[in-house]
Amino acid sequence: MTIEIGLVLLIAVVAIFLFATEKLRIDAVALLVLCALAILNLVSPAQALSGFSNQATITVAAMFILAAGLQNSGALSGIGRLLGRAKSPFFFLLTLFGVLALVAPFVNNTAVVAVFMPLVMTAAASIGMSASKALIPLSYVSQMAGVCTLVGTSTNLLVNAMARDLGHPGFSMFEFTPLGVICFIAGSLYLLTLGRWLLPDTRGNELVEHYELGKYITELRVMPESSLIGTSVGEAKLGEEYGVYVLELLRGEEKSWSPRSQVLQAGDVLIARGDWSKLDKLRNNTGLEINTEFKLRAQILEEGTQQVLTEVMIAPRSRVIGSSLAFLDRRWQHSATVLAVHRRGEILRKRLKDVRLNVGDVLLMLTPESEMPALRKDRNVIVLSQREAEKPKGWRAPFALAVMALVIGVSALGWAPIAITSLIGAVLVTLAGCLESDEAYDVIDWRIIILLAGLLPLGVAMTQTGAAEFIVAHSIGLVSDSGPLVVLAVLYLMALLLTEFMSNAAAAVLLTPIGMSTATMLDVDATPFLIAVTFAASTSFATPVGYQTNTMVYNAGGYKFTDFVKVGLPLNLIFWVLGVIFIPIFWPF
Repeated sequence: MTIEIGLVLLIAVVAIFLFATEKLRIDAVALLVLCALAILNLVSPAQALSGFSNQATITVAAMFILAAGLQNSGALSGIGRLLGRAKSPFFFLLTLFGVLALVAPFVNNTAVVAVFMPLVMTAAASIGMSASKALIPLSYVSQMAGVCTLVGTSTNLLVNAMARDLGHPGFSMFEFTPLGVICFIAGSLYLLTLGRWLLPDTRGNELVEHYELGKYITELRVMPESSLIGTSVGEAKLGEEYGVYVLELLRGEEKSWSPRSQVLQAGDVLIARGDWSKLDKLRNNTGLEINTEFKLRAQILEEGTQQVLTEVMIAPRSRVIGSSLAFLDRRWQHSATVLAVHRRGEILRKRLKDVRLNVGDVLLMLTPESEMPALRKDRNVIVLSQREAEKPKGWRAPFALAVMALVIGVSALGWAPIAITSLIGAVLVTLAGCLESDEAYDVIDWRIIILLAGLLPLGVAMTQTGAAEFIVAHSIGLVSDSGPLVVLAVLYLMALLLTEFMSNAAAAVLLTPIGMSTATMLDVDATPFLIAVTFAASTSFATPVGYQTNTMVYNAGGYKFTDFVKVGLPLNLIFWVLGVIFIPIFWPF
């Protein structure tokens, strides 16, 4: 092992650790990787910055704008009505899968789930179906459909770009389609049969006995007329009577870590957890008030202003991730009062103003009705409560659809690269008013762009230093005597496991050079191994953290971590088996 190989492997291991533990933001990790490679002279300055001009980076940015143009123009406005026509859960899922099969191969997965999630929740409720029976299928099927085309996911584009840089001819627009369709059909059948039975039936209004699974955290202030004054929390039996659990009692600047024994006084603040309907009932019956000591972009509302109770989820690419609610007050663009916060799988014991927001957190807010249209358009949050579909804006809806079709068609025919057609398409939908010029910058997920640009040099360094060959020789090379089919199965499984615990783009960057080196070692075509890496890195089903769409539905569906393992692991194995069988058929060694 040379010093250069050791340094590249050390950088890769540290990056994997940071991606898996989420100690830092993924884009920050990517930039640290880029800087480390440049400082240690493992890549040239031109190679270090090449990711920013790479076709994959440009294409992904342009596709974000095209997807926003489709949404804003109202081109997808009929989806909610179509889903609402289903008369049974089975036909509801069948309709949903059919719509996703048409949309997800050409629109970024995260954007698809962000648009569809409120529609699915509303339509499911209208037929008496639990949202938990529909949201995991929404995430999984969007991934399965997205892998069918080159532009369906950023991972497909990333593998294609890296492969071209390493000397491979790359992939056409519909190169992945044959295997993608087979996997999509098999996955859909699984989710409509066994998977549907494995999915939990979690009703939003049900309250479990153990307080850790209560829904919201809020602050309740004891008012002078409260019936609880003079009694302790334990004596009041709030858990038994209301299903509300007091986690902490605040009296001025003092905190009580055993609030059940404290005798309540006027002005005390209770940090309480429970289903919102139960919290509201407790407030009304005992003389408590929501402790709204701050409002986001506070303003004096006119008398009679109609306000609505709204649930919003922090989106994966939100600019407010990591901000506290107190800091959010200075950045928020809407008038709203935050009443409560819900974070899946964690007990929040802080004051609301001190809570730092994470992806998937749900805020319960009181918002003026006039502000709801602007709130629904905000890319930082996803409105989970009933949501009106975007109304078609005259000729702009068919125009946006036509532009998307031309972007895909011209590239598929080989008349122009996808980076050029998508960039032209993004300019056209912006000039046509499908979205505002400033909004075009806002809809791009810059974290993904920085992630792609920052990680691409790592693939270059792994190849030119010999690190990829070293990894192959000491891992996959151990089974090389068993033939390319066994090696393919091992590489697919390696990618599958890695993707479940770190960024799918990062997994693709690490494994694409390994796939190329594996083909060189076996003296066979690299395409089957690159296809295996692409499919494994683009489909993550077994954990809620393996893919952004899984994280989004994790909170909204009220799932447990084990629900993804139970439903997603068999689906991962199905894809693995299908990949090992059909990849050599469509792309011979």
